[in-house]
Amino acid sequence: MTTFSDREREQSAHYDEFHAARAASPLVSRLYAQAMGDAYPAEVAPSSSCDWTLLGALVGRLQLRPGQVLADIGCGTGGAGLWLARALNVNLVGIDVSATAVRLATERQNDFVPADRARFTVGSLETTGLPDEHVHGLVCVDALFNAGDRVAALTEFHRILTPGGRAVITRVLPDGVRHAIGSQARSAGLIVEHIDSRPDEPALWRCVYRLWSAHEADLRRELGNDQTDRMLAEAHRMLPRLDRRRAVVVTLRRPLSATPSDRPLGSPNTTESEGTG
Repeated sequence: MTTFSDREREQSAHYDEFHAARAASPLVSRLYAQAMGDAYPAEVAPSSSCDWTLLGALVGRLQLRPGQVLADIGCGTGGAGLWLARALNVNLVGIDVSATAVRLATERQNDFVPADRARFTVGSLETTGLPDEHVHGLVCVDALFNAGDRVAALTEFHRILTPGGRAVITRVLPDGVRHAIGSQARSAGLIVEHIDSRPDEPALWRCVYRLWSAHEADLRRELGNDQTDRMLAEAHRMLPRLDRRRAVVVTLRRPLSATPSDRPLGSPNTTESEGTG
């Protein structure tokens, strides 16, 4: 059983409430669909920036073979990982800090793949609970910002990946942080293979946040005041930053064989202020 830090326990409680509220109302999904338009993957029903373009990028960068194992770290209610498991004909393990999210993801899995092809369990970015070298690829969509220490999370990704396996992660880079990706990856024993820009991502969030504000009364009626206050606070905090936001998809690879420079160096706290990336 995974032992959470105080910070992770707070996140667990927060996301339990978050997912329970959104599961009780279709309104938030409708607003995401309105914001994304034709790019909205309705079957996935994301509460994130996961659109059709990102799903295509994940497929291409993972380079998985049928029957291999994919991990979705910070999986939420599981839509993106389940879609990928079906599309790539791989087995899925989803990890999330929220037990409510894990339950909701488990309830969805038969809509995508047979029961023996997917499982979801509670864990964190820095302590997944998975065995060493267990997965051939992993995705982490709009979740890495929840790590108390990003190098520790990347080191955990290195541990659970098989040699040659890839981690494909969405991140947000303020000015000057692009270079930190390489240093963080090296500290975790990973190689930066690709950094792909997501030029449409800031406009997506701008539309989402404006829709939240425009539908405040509906949100309060369906989600309650606490969740609505949190959503509006996020919108107020993030909207002024979007013009400077640089969203990317980072593909990291665990080397086939470890050299001294590839081995994890430990994880001094190197958390930058990256917004939600």
